[in-house]
This record gives sequence, C-alpha cells and structure tokens, in this order.
Amino acid sequence: MLKTLIIEDDTSFSELLEGFLSRNGHQVKLCAKIATALKTLSEEQFQLLLVDYRLPDGTGLEVLRYLRDKQIAVPVLMMTSFNDVRTAVKSIQLGASDYILKPVNPDELLVAIEGAIAKSKTPKTEVASANYIKGESEQSEKIYQHVDLVAPTEMAVLIQGESGTGKEHIARLLHAKSARSSKPFVAIDCGSLSKELSISELFGHVRGSFTGALSDKKGQFEVAKGGTLFLDEVGNLSYEVQVKLLRALQERVIQPLGATKTVNVDVRIIAATNDDLQNSISNGDFREDLYHRLNQFKIQLPPLRERGNDLKLFIDYFIADANTELNRNVKQLSKEVKEVLFNYDWPGNLRELSNVIKRMVLLSFTETAQLDALPDEMVLAIQQPAPQNYGSDLKVSNEQNERLLIEDALKKTKYNKSKAARLLNIDRKTLYAKMERYQIE
Repeated sequence: MLKTLIIEDDTSFSELLEGFLSRNGHQVKLCAKIATALKTLSEEQFQLLLVDYRLPDGTGLEVLRYLRDKQIAVPVLMMTSFNDVRTAVKSIQLGASDYILKPVNPDELLVAIEGAIAKSKTPKTEVASANYIKGESEQSEKIYQHVDLVAPTEMAVLIQGESGTGKEHIARLLHAKSARSSKPFVAIDCGSLSKELSISELFGHVRGSFTGALSDKKGQFEVAKGGTLFLDEVGNLSYEVQVKLLRALQERVIQPLGATKTVNVDVRIIAATNDDLQNSISNGDFREDLYHRLNQFKIQLPPLRERGNDLKLFIDYFIADANTELNRNVKQLSKEVKEVLFNYDWPGNLRELSNVIKRMVLLSFTETAQLDALPDEMVLAIQQPAPQNYGSDLKVSNEQNERLLIEDALKKTKYNKSKAARLLNIDRKTLYAKMERYQIE
C-alpha cells in the first residue's frame, strides 16, 4: 500500500479523498494544519503528500520548504483553486511534483498520482527530454538556431523565461548537442535550497562540518565532473553563495564545507531564471560580476501567449500524447473549447497547457472535446468583462476596477513589477501591498 499524507482543512473533502484513495491502494493519514503536518512528517515516513495550498495556519509552500530543509524526498501534489494557479507554479519550483485544481476529479487525481510517483523515480541526470515539441513559429526557430550555435562551445548560457516555458528542456538540449554529452547532466533547483543547503549541495561537505553531517558528501560540481551543471532559478541564491559560486567559476576550484583543501572542477554552467536579474542587480540582490560570468550567451524563451501558431501545434501534440496515455480517442475540439484555449493567457505556459489538455482528454468520452471537459474557472476567466476605461492612473480609479487595472498593467509589462508600478503611477511598495490585498500573484 502507498502511505499517503493528506494536508487539508476541509474535513468533508479530506474524508472524501481518504475514502477514495483507501479504495485504490493507499494507507491514508489526515492533517488539517501545517503545524500538525510538520510534526507528523518528523515522526513518520510517507510515499506521497497531497497538500492544500491555503491552510488555516499558512500555505502549502511552508510544507515544501520544510521538506526541502530537512532533505525529505517525497512526491507532493499541491491542491489549489483556479485563482491560485500562479502560486501553484511557484510550488513546483519549490519541489512539488505537480498541482491539481479543485474540485478534484477522481480519475484525474489517479493519473496525477501515477505521474508524481513515476517522476520521483526518474534520475535527475537523465539527458533526454522526450515529452517536448519544438514549435514552428519565428520565435521557436530563433531559439533553436541559438541552441545549435552555442551548444558546441564552452560558453556559459543563461536561459530566461517564465515558469513552464521549457527552460530545463533547453538546458538538456544544449548538453546533448555539446562535446560533454557523454558526461553527466546535473540539475539543481536553486529556488528550493536554503543558504546552508545550497553550499552543501553545490560544493559538498566533510563529516562533522555541521549538525547532521554524518559523512562526507560530494557537491554537485564534483558529481557533474566533465559534464554540465544546470542551475535552475539561479536568482534565488543567497549573496554568500553567489560569492562562492563566482570564485568557483573564476578559479575552477571549490572548497567543500568544513574542508581545508580545495578541489579542481571541470563543468560547463547553464543557468536559468524567471526573474529579471538586471532588476535584482539594481536592488542589490544579485552580483553584477556573477551575472556577466553566467550570461556569456542568453537564450530568451517567450511565454506561450506570445508564440502565435505554436499554441495549436502544442495542443495537437498534447492531445495525441494524452490519447495514448489515457486510452482515449479525441480527434477534434468543439468551437467553444477552441475559443477558450486560444483566448486564455496561460500563466503556467506549457506546463499548464499540458495539464489542462490531459484533463480535457480524460473527461472526453467521444471524438470531440466539449466545454465541460475544461475547468469551469478557466472558462470564466476569458469571459470576465474588460476593466472600464479610467486610464492607467490608479489614484483616480475606483475600488471596483482596481484589481483589474493592476492585472492588466502586469500583463502589459510581462509581470515586471517596477514597470507596472510606473504605468499605474504608484510606487512599488504600494503595488506590492495592493497585490497582497487582492491576492494577485
């Protein structure tokens, strides 16, 4: 049986999940609060976690941070409402295997669980990325031209793009097309590591260097010897770790935590970020000299909403893939489904599209996918009325349209908060306060 912990404060819903999963081979335990869940995790081992995003004493992200800090490897499915999709994407950056939308469809849940378990058993050093389609737009052609040009070189590459745009796929492709392809490809999620764990993970440690260091450990710089080290969400590294990383890149040596000797390293660095590191540099959060070391060549990945005809190509690909996986035979989309899919802005990009299409195919029992196979909230999202034209000055707009104006400004500036604040004629502090108030992610 699969030992599963459900962290959910809705008693009726959690008991419903408990009954369903128990009938499908799970041994289930329930927790309604984060504090209780963390105590349970410190005492017991689980093979799967289902975590609600909004809980009485915090959010599910706190559970992910606890797992990260304690180095507990367990698949996590984040359960969230449609309005929390952007935050759900952040949960994947913190280590969640996937997220599912409420209300949870039972068959969809089983598919997500199967995928999470399978993903947890897949080695991180896998080079290939099979479940990805190239795209045929001008933007896609430019991306792959750049990949072909820079892959054979030893240049450090910085891949920039929103969450879900395929940054790790591009990194793996660069490795596969390089002279280092027969050596390891090692990926590190910098966004899921604390400062202490970052140092140990990157550079290693010796026994006794800190509490819990019971044996020597090689850092990922050594593990990736001769190959490629992929630093995902590199902008999240602490300043102290940035200093150590810069030295490693400049001198090609590392010093494990607690060690007195240095170790020579030979890796190619590929970094990725969904932040504007130039803004981080201006704010003093990221070292400019490290930025230039990482950014010898930049590949910018456009969001799905800017990739034109690629969207249709991706939809067709994901439908074919889901048909095979779920034993369905969806061949076409109804007019209403097309209207929703082609007008939605896809904040989670390809990752979100893949999830939505898989759900749609699962709920389609004929050759034509109908509107009821899409999440209700997604349908409502494209039917929301446009904000009234009060201009772009928040100070003269009314309460009713304030949230819509903020969301519109964020979209226009590609979620650059500094630019959005200027467009709205407010300072960044005020923008952050209003985003928090309206739960805009």
